[in-house]
Amino acid sequence: MSTAERSAARLTLDRLRDPGDAVEVRWMRGLDVDRKQAREPHRHDYHELLWVRSGSGRHLLDGDAVAVRPGTVTLIGRGQVHVFECAQDVQGAIVRFGDELVLGGSGRSAPEWLLAGRGGRTVPVPPGEADRLDGAIAALGAETDRPPDARTPELQGHLISILLLWIERWYDEARIERPDADDDDVQLHRRFARLLESDFARNHDAGHYADALRVPPAALSRALAHVTGRSTKELVTDRVMLEAARLLRFTDLTVGQIAFQTGFGDPLYFSRAFKRHYGEAPMAYRDHVRGKSMHR
Repeated sequence: MSTAERSAARLTLDRLRDPGDAVEVRWMRGLDVDRKQAREPHRHDYHELLWVRSGSGRHLLDGDAVAVRPGTVTLIGRGQVHVFECAQDVQGAIVRFGDELVLGGSGRSAPEWLLAGRGGRTVPVPPGEADRLDGAIAALGAETDRPPDARTPELQGHLISILLLWIERWYDEARIERPDADDDDVQLHRRFARLLESDFARNHDAGHYADALRVPPAALSRALAHVTGRSTKELVTDRVMLEAARLLRFTDLTVGQIAFQTGFGDPLYFSRAFKRHYGEAPMAYRDHVRGKSMHR
């Protein structure tokens, strides 16, 4: 085993405090972190939004140093390695949530592409929007604190979508003024993410997405790998298997029905593909994740 592999194997996996919850809100009220007291880097089992209203510092995302700047939101995707290396009087909020609140929600249109960047993405919050952002996060926090009912998942999902749509708007406004060097790749990834969301259950072939986007397959895969660290085929497979995992966890559909809904003609082939992806057969996965975190 290489040094990198041993280091990865030692990483702590951070989960939401309550495995039954899909979202968690924490407020930072004068957060101070000394470098000597900083915890070890840890991998996230959730997506995270870091809203920094004021204060300063530095965190590491996948090993890259990212400045903690006032008036910004930093997005950290599930699976990324993060640690606050240092912080001085940081005021703001931390919002953590699972995939089920981002992809495939009824009546929602969350720009999930924002969470796929390598090393996270920091977006400036325009002057005058800070109070509105605080209010939306406070409303989401209130939903997480009250006893859940039948409306809770949809309300939480809509509030997460509102936050992400605002951040997408602010990102676009900043991009017009100061385009990033990799802006072409980012925009191609956005187009791909929207197409994937509508086509993943019918089209598992990477070539379909390249043809639909009118770019060479190799060029699409290079752009996606640059932005997300994963190839076209890997991203398609991830989305298909996420849907299968969600159906296993939240519905009573049979394996055959789930195979059909996710684009597999043969339930046995689906079961094998699922086991390769998640490390266990569909029914074993269902038994383990009912009422628990979706990504162990």
